[in-house]
Amino acid sequence: MAIILILFFLSLAGVIFMIGGKLILLKEGRLVAQESFPIEIPNLQEVKYAVVKGAKKHSYIILVESIRFSIKSSNFLKRMSKKIKDKINGMIRKHILKKEKEIKVREVSGFLKMISDYKHKIRKIKHQIREEEKQNS
Repeated sequence: MAIILILFFLSLAGVIFMIGGKLILLKEGRLVAQESFPIEIPNLQEVKYAVVKGAKKHSYIILVESIRFSIKSSNFLKRMSKKIKDKINGMIRKHILKKEKEIKVREVSGFLKMISDYKHKIRKIKHQIREEEKQNS
């Protein structure tokens, strides 16, 4: 940024130096002012016509490009939002299924199931024996 400012002020100083030199020569009388300009100024109506024609052309181009940009950007946003939704849904499904699997009761192995069945049978037998003893006493 500083380089740009330095270059700007150097070019501004150069322009001031050139114009100042011409003014000094003009005041001293060494330079004669010309009454006619070396550049021919076109008719104002021609300039107006050219400006209007150019403005119409450029406004049409700007309109077409802005419509293209809006359509392309909306399509891009639709695609990206769909991808993001799919990723979020995938993550949600992954975590929900993981929790559901953790919640499900795991099936016990056959050996442990057999041992728990024997424990239940033994408890029933003990309970029956206690009831019989209560009835007999």
